[in-house]
Amino acid sequence: MNAPDTALKLNPLAAGVSRPHESAAAQVAGAATYIDDIPEVRGTLYAAPILSHVAHGHLRGVDTRAALAMPGVVGVVLHQDIPGDKILAAFGHDEPIFAIDTVQHIGQVVGLVVARDVMSARRAARQVKLDIEALPAVLDVHEAHARQSYVLPPVHVRRGDADAALAGAPHRLQGRFEVGGQEHFYLEGQIAYVLPKEQQQWQIHSSTQHPGEVQHWVSHALGLHNHAVTVECRRMGGGFGGKETQSGHLAVWAAIAARKFGAAVKLRLDRDDDFMVTGKRHPFAYSYEVGFDDSGLLHGLKLEMLANCGFSGDLSGPVADRAVFHADNAYFLEDVHIASYRCKLNTQSHTAFRGFGGPQGVIVIERILGDIARRLGLDPLVVRQRNLYGTTERNVTHYQMAVEDNILHPLLQQLALTSDYQRRRAEIAAFNAGSGVIKRGIAITPVKFGISFTATLFNQAGALVHVYTDGSVQVNHGGTEMGQGLNTKVAAIVADELGVPFETVLSTAADTSKVPNASATAASSGTDLNGRAAQFAARHVRDNLAAFVAGLDGCGAGAVAFADGWISSPVQRRRFADVVQAAYANRIQLWSDGFYRTPKIHYDKTTLTGRPFYYFAYGAACTEVAIDTLTGENRVLKVDILHDVGNSINPALDIGQIEGGFVQGMGWLTTEQLVWNDKGYLQTHAPSTYKIPATGDVPAHFKVDLWPEPNREDNVHGSKAVGEPPFMLAISVFEALRDAVAQAGGRPEAMNAPATAEEVLRACGA
Repeated sequence: MNAPDTALKLNPLAAGVSRPHESAAAQVAGAATYIDDIPEVRGTLYAAPILSHVAHGHLRGVDTRAALAMPGVVGVVLHQDIPGDKILAAFGHDEPIFAIDTVQHIGQVVGLVVARDVMSARRAARQVKLDIEALPAVLDVHEAHARQSYVLPPVHVRRGDADAALAGAPHRLQGRFEVGGQEHFYLEGQIAYVLPKEQQQWQIHSSTQHPGEVQHWVSHALGLHNHAVTVECRRMGGGFGGKETQSGHLAVWAAIAARKFGAAVKLRLDRDDDFMVTGKRHPFAYSYEVGFDDSGLLHGLKLEMLANCGFSGDLSGPVADRAVFHADNAYFLEDVHIASYRCKLNTQSHTAFRGFGGPQGVIVIERILGDIARRLGLDPLVVRQRNLYGTTERNVTHYQMAVEDNILHPLLQQLALTSDYQRRRAEIAAFNAGSGVIKRGIAITPVKFGISFTATLFNQAGALVHVYTDGSVQVNHGGTEMGQGLNTKVAAIVADELGVPFETVLSTAADTSKVPNASATAASSGTDLNGRAAQFAARHVRDNLAAFVAGLDGCGAGAVAFADGWISSPVQRRRFADVVQAAYANRIQLWSDGFYRTPKIHYDKTTLTGRPFYYFAYGAACTEVAIDTLTGENRVLKVDILHDVGNSINPALDIGQIEGGFVQGMGWLTTEQLVWNDKGYLQTHAPSTYKIPATGDVPAHFKVDLWPEPNREDNVHGSKAVGEPPFMLAISVFEALRDAVAQAGGRPEAMNAPATAEEVLRACGA
C-alpha cells in the first residue's frame, strides 16, 4: 500500500487538541451567516412590537388608525388574530402570546405592526395608542412576598434541626443581602424569520437555544401538529440562556403575522426593545441566620430566598430550585432550612441566564463565610477550607446526593500555592496600612457546580452521522451553536471515533426535521449530551465498516483499527475513503443515528431530594482588587484560576469559556446594574446606561490553569462541562471587594451586589 498522505498526518487525534472554532475564519471575514444575513424571499414583510407603557392595568382598547395610515404599513396583529391557543405553550401556561385584557409590565407586547420595511414598522408601532386603566403594580420583591404574590408555590428544603443547631451554636450571625439581575446582552439580538410553505407547513429561522420548543410553541399557537413546523438554527450571536425560552416569543409572533398576511415575516428587536421586552437573570433577596464555632465551622443555617421572577413563571421554578441546590456551594450543611419564594412582580418575566440560579445560590453562602471569618478575625480561606465537603464523611448534600468526586481540598491548596496567596495577603495588609485612600483586597472562592438538567427528562440527545462515498463526514445533532464551540467539539469526537482527520467532518445546522424533540442547549450539557449521541452514531457506522473489512480479510471485527484516515486489519491497510466506496458498492449502511441519555440521575421535584446531577465540576479563583475610598471606584488587579474540565476536548475553547464566564460574572457583580423606577420602567435599557465589562476591565494578570484529572464518571472522552461553572468563580471579585472595604474600616456586611462605585462608597461609610 502507498504511504498515507501528509495531509492525513497533520492531526492524528482531533479531541484533546487546541484548534480554532469551526466558524472562526468565517466570522472574522464576515462570512458566517446569522438569521439577519439569510437572503430574504420576495415579498418579505417586517414586524415591530407594540409595547405597553404601563406596568399593570386593564387594556381597554387599541387604536391603530394612525399607524395604519403611515406609508408602507400593511396591517397590525393582535390577540384576535391568533388561530390557536392564545396562551404560550410554556410549562406554566400562564403567559399570553399578546396581552388580551390586562398588561402586566412595561414592555409587554400587545401586538405587532407589519410593514414593507423595518423602519416603517418600528415608527408605526410607536403611533399605536393603547387605552390602559392603570392598576396597582408590585415592583418590590419584599412587597410581593408580604402579599404572597407568587408565580409558583414556595419550596422548603430541610435537613437536621436548624433551630436546635442555632440555639446551641457558640456564635450566631444574622444578615440580609440583595443581588441584582443581569441583561444577557448577546451581540445578536432576538430575531425570527418565518416562511410559509405549501399545505400549511412553516419554515422558521430562529436565533434560539431550543429549536424543539420553538417548534412546539409555534405549532400550538397556529393550531397545527408539530410536524408542520420546521425550525432551523445554524448559529446564534450569543445566547447565555436568554434564547432558551424567550426566543420562542419572537417566532410565535412572527408566525402569527405570516399566517395573517400570507407572506414571509421577519421580526428583529432593536436593542432598546430587547431590553424592555425580554427577561433577565433573576434578582434575589436573602435573609439568613447562621451559627458557627470558634474555628468558623457552621452550626446551623436558616436561609430565606426571595426570587424576583417577574410577571410569569417562565423558567423561574427550576432556576429557583437550582439556587436551593447550590446554596451549599462547596460546603457541608448539616442542619439547614432553606425557604425559597418565587415572587410575582410587574416586570419582565425573568428567565435562564448562565448558571441558571446557581450563582444566586453560591454567592449567599460565600458571603456568609466571609462575614464569619471577619467576625472571628480569621483568614476567610481558612474558614472556607474548614467547611468543605469531605471525601468519605460530611459528603452528602442537603438534597441527599453523595459528593463522590470531590477534588476541592487539593485544588484549593494548589491554587493557594500557585497564586502565592499567603504572601500576597501579607503584602496587601502592609500596603493598606500605609495607604490612606486606595485599599486592596484579596479572596479565594471555590465552586462546585452540578451538571445535568434538574428536569430529568431533558437529559437525552440524538444525532445523525452521514459518511459520504468520498470519505467526508457530516454530523447533525440537537444542540445549537452560540459561539461556545459545541460544533467544533462534536466534530472532533466524531473524527476520532471514525479515525479520520478533523477537517473531513462537517457539523450542520440544528434542525427539528433531522433530530426531533431535542433538549435546549443549556445546563452546560451541550457536549455531554450531543457529543455522546454523535459518538454513538459514528460508532454504529464504524462497526458496519469494521464488520465489512473483517469479512474481506477473514479476521474479527475487533481486530480492525481506525486511525489517521486509514482502516487497518491484520491483513491489509486501506484508506478510509477507499473502504467507504467499497462498502457502498456492497450495500453497507454508511449513516446512522445515535441516542444518549444521562445515567444515574433521579430526584423528587416535590421534596427536591435525590441525585439531580450526574457529576460536579469544580474550580477556584484568586482575585485581587483595589478600591478608592473617596469615590468607590474599584478595579480588578489580578486573577488566578484553577478549573476542572476533566480531559479537555479542546483546551483553547475551554480556557476561552473560563475567561469569558469569569468576566461575565465580574460584570454581574460590579458594573451591570438594572434599575427600574417607581413606575416599573427599566431605565437602564441601552449601552449608554447599562455597562457590561469592557476590555479595559480585564486585568493584565489573568492566568487560567486546568486541573489535570479526567472526569471520574463515564462522560464523553473523560471531559467535563465548562459553560456555566466558571461564571461563579467571579464571586471571588465580590469577596475581594468586601475584603478591601473591611480593610478600609467600612461595613462589608452591608454591601449588596452589584458592587458599583456608589455601593462601595456607601459600604466604606461615606
